[in-house]
Formats: sequence, C-alpha cells, structure tokens
Amino acid sequence: MSEQPAASAPAAVRPQVVAHRGASHAVAEHTLGAYLAAIDEGAEALECDVRLTADGHLVCVHDRTMRRVAGSPAAVSTMELAELADLDVASWKHPWADLDDEAPERVAEHGKVLTLRMLLETVADLDRRVEVAIETKHPTRYGGLVEKRLVELLRDFGWDRADSPARVMSFSYTALQRTQRLAPELRVVQLVDKAHHWPMLRRVVGRDWVVGPGIAELREHPGLRRHLRGREVHVWTVNTQADLRLCQEMGVRAVITDRPAYVRSLLDG
Repeated sequence: MSEQPAASAPAAVRPQVVAHRGASHAVAEHTLGAYLAAIDEGAEALECDVRLTADGHLVCVHDRTMRRVAGSPAAVSTMELAELADLDVASWKHPWADLDDEAPERVAEHGKVLTLRMLLETVADLDRRVEVAIETKHPTRYGGLVEKRLVELLRDFGWDRADSPARVMSFSYTALQRTQRLAPELRVVQLVDKAHHWPMLRRVVGRDWVVGPGIAELREHPGLRRHLRGREVHVWTVNTQADLRLCQEMGVRAVITDRPAYVRSLLDG
C-alpha cells in the first residue's frame, strides 16, 4: 500500500497589526508624530489610552501624572487642556537629539499632548481604513464620565455603530458595561493582566466581547490559552518573533505592538 501524504498544517492566522501608542518603539508614545509614523509603517490599527482633563477633554495619555513623559508631577485630571498643551511630551524619548546633526528636524506639534479628537480626525482623513483601539483608564476621579464623553465623541464621527472602526478597551469590566449601555453596537475588549483573573471574568463577560490578555500571561500560562479557545483574542504587547508565532498558533486576531513595521515585516515575509 502506498503511503498517504502527510496532512498539511493549518495556515497560520494573520493578525491585525495594532500600533501600541503609535510607533512607540522609535517615537515618543501617544504623540501625533508616533501615530503618523505608525500609519506610514502600514499599521492597520492604532491603540491609545485616554484620560479626561479638568475641563472635559479626552487626551491620549497613559499615566495618571505627566511626570514620566513631561517631568511634571501634576495629575492629568487636575489640568486643563491649555496647561497640557504647554508641555513637551516628546523630548524624553530622545534627550540628546538636539546634539545629533543627522536627526530629523522636530515638528513642534508632533511632540505635544494629543487630544483624542485630533487622533480620530487624522484617522478619518486617511485614504484607507485604519481602526482605533481606545483604552479608558481606571480608576479615575471622573468615573463613568470618561465613557460618556468617549461615546459622545465617537458619535460625532458616526463611529458608535456596528461598522465603526473604533473599539473600546479597559481592564475595568464596569467601564465596558457602561460603554455597552451607551453604545450597544460598539465592540468592547476586556483586557486581562493576570491569568488568575480570568476564571472570574469568564463568568460575566459577554460571549461577543473580545478578550485582551498580555503576552506574558499567555506565554507563562498554557491553561489560559486553552480557556480562550473559541473567543476572539487581541494580545498586548507583542514585539518579538517568538511571541508573534505564539499568537499566530493561537489564532489571535490582533497583536498590539510597539514595532508595527517590524511585525508587519515578519507577517508579510
């Protein structure tokens, strides 16, 4: 009897490449410059964190205070947009750039605090579809007002419906519940930073919710990988070939990375 050919392995899934805070490996995070670089590098989606200022504007900032990126100890929630606009949030990334004759010339507006509205306007003006993954940060003094303002802003763009290029992410289950009450058709992503949180979360998150675990938890906890089978999974922060391969083997639908050009090069050969 002749030997039968071995069954071929299933084709690896090609996940969406999501730029984590923009092309943040090379350019200061959450700046317009970082997002324009990510778009130029072919990112298929952009990830950002949002916080609410004292005068009610959503800005793209990760930390509670501006100490790390601008040297100011002030909390974002206590500052008005005009105060934030005076800060340089890019120089920390390349502090010696002014001494480098070959460094590209800085565009001042590309290194300022970015409003979410400006980011969405940038995306809306593109000639190709680029999605936006927006993480609301909690806890915050403004509580549910963050999600309320976010949905209002998305509604201004007509992006509060099922075909929206935007999705809302949070580690806070309550925040995502609020989002769904305000915009039932929007996709939401339940972020997971500890594998041992999932047994509790799996009892309450909707079957149509996306799950967003960190890559370290997937690497170190095979049980979590098994429990996520059959769900749509988006993973953060994927910066190496080995981690990307793990995500592909799992069938992960989106990888959030500081290095969108590098990850695209791995995926596209």
